Amino acid sequence: MRWKVDLHIHSNKSSDGDFSPFHIIQLSKKNELKAISIADHDTVAAYPEALELGEKEGIEVIPSVELTTLFDEREFHLLLPFVNWRKNIVSELIDQMAERRIVEAKERVKKLKEIGFDISWKEISKKSKPNPPLGVTIAQILLDKSEKKDRSSLKKYYEDENRIFAPYFFYRDYFTKGKPAWVPKQNLDLKEVLRLIPQTEAVPVLAHPGAYFQNATKEDLAILKENGLEGLEVYTFYHDKSQTEHYRALAEELDLVPTAGSDFHGKIKPHIAFGSLEGGEYWMVEELKKRKR
Repeated sequence: MRWKVDLHIHSNKSSDGDFSPFHIIQLSKKNELKAISIADHDTVAAYPEALELGEKEGIEVIPSVELTTLFDEREFHLLLPFVNWRKNIVSELIDQMAERRIVEAKERVKKLKEIGFDISWKEISKKSKPNPPLGVTIAQILLDKSEKKDRSSLKKYYEDENRIFAPYFFYRDYFTKGKPAWVPKQNLDLKEVLRLIPQTEAVPVLAHPGAYFQNATKEDLAILKENGLEGLEVYTFYHDKSQTEHYRALAEELDLVPTAGSDFHGKIKPHIAFGSLEGGEYWMVEELKKRKR
């Protein structure tokens, strides 16, 4: 039997997730998933609750977290399946990430205010608590607010063909380099984070390498492999068919474990239905386990 897995799911412990660990476990059971990882952005707050719920329902829950890092002046997302979420080094890494995210988020909000948007750090902080807000979180809060008020300056984001990806379009239009609310990234260096990963007991996997903000090349992956990377998220909604094949071949060539992750969030990514990702099979979990240190 080819047991299905999804190793990249977000809960409401992320600032941009909607579903509780309980709901995620119930959906996993309904969709007959053998194993899942809740990999929230820069937090392990879903644990131990998710583990206890998974055990009760017969779902293997693999502790994980998604860390936002910098490599070659680009934002790279690192997944840490099998992370020992109780260890001090994990808390220290997350705390450092949070501090840098808050600095970045405050500056983004300041710039949005300067160019005329009705937004404040107080309301962003309140609506994203207890986590530092991601760029798409800020965008979603602003778009939700503007829809109820004056939406003239944001008209295109409410058009039917754009609405489903509106927070991401806003992010690209305002928060990427050269755009009106761009601020320098504050994230930790990816190679430095990889150096610390053995202390966390995790098996580091690069998330969605073909995402527009990463565009990981063979050269990038070779460098990261030399620095401790063990897996590559090949099957993901960020990749089209050709990208999937490209990264599958690179994973094989570079001896990286290919993994599958939907990056399910909820309403902020309504095009991703829970359990709809193809390609995730349990042998991936078994291969990752072999890489555990």
